[in-house]
Amino acid sequence: MQTLLATAIKAALEAGAEILKVYETHFNVEVKDDKSPLTQADKNANAVINRYLKTTGIPIISEENRQLDYSERKDWTRCWIVDPLDGTKEFIKRNGEFTVNIALVDNGAPVIGVIYVPVSKELYFTCLPAGTASEDGKTSKKIIVSCVSAEASSGTRTEEISVEEIFEKAEIIKPSAITSEVKIVGSRSHLNEETKNFISEIEKGNKVEIVSKGSSLKFCLVAEGLAHIYPRYAPTMEWDTAAGHAICKAVGVEVIDQTTGKPMQYNKPNLLNNYFVVKA
Repeated sequence: MQTLLATAIKAALEAGAEILKVYETHFNVEVKDDKSPLTQADKNANAVINRYLKTTGIPIISEENRQLDYSERKDWTRCWIVDPLDGTKEFIKRNGEFTVNIALVDNGAPVIGVIYVPVSKELYFTCLPAGTASEDGKTSKKIIVSCVSAEASSGTRTEEISVEEIFEKAEIIKPSAITSEVKIVGSRSHLNEETKNFISEIEKGNKVEIVSKGSSLKFCLVAEGLAHIYPRYAPTMEWDTAAGHAICKAVGVEVIDQTTGKPMQYNKPNLLNNYFVVKA
């Protein structure tokens, strides 16, 4: 599992470097069939990640790969779930709130999660074998990656930081307990009536602060104790949530499907998620 985690981290760092190369240019924006935006950064990051993950022999579900029918996926006991550039809308707005998401799923449950923020160079990761919990000694960690193993836009190569150094220097993150002051994290791009109604219920008897954030960083805020609840009453896909779910799960934060009342599952027949709530 540590080897698989190391591979995912290397993939995320190099994908992030490729994303920044495009970020610094006047890039074009395409519109996919589902009306979501697509840039060259999405494509380049996807190519990098696929190159790394294919060496593991584990099948890959990626937003930018051809989607396989469930009849081809149903017997997979493990698979990677990838969003090469989560928060393309934030990327286009150039607000820095976009991420690289890589997760490994074992029998429907996320067990490895890597989230990399290319602009701030924050790296969140966890490795949680199936059937274990954070109290068994596994948890989520964060590090600011000052150097990455990729060519800078100037054409020079930056100093490399090893995965061993990342493992050694990363700090454990922990959620914070909910008090009478509740921080609810929302999206800069999505805030509908159902979400507003959810927030209104919590406001009865509690002081509420809304923390706006894009992409999978919303999961990280709860896992890191910078927010308490993340309600998502809007469409998401499995690649939007799997890595963040793994990171939250490893620190004892629940990610509950609002249709089933149970933890979110992955590699489902339909890769579209039900609404969910992340709660410390």
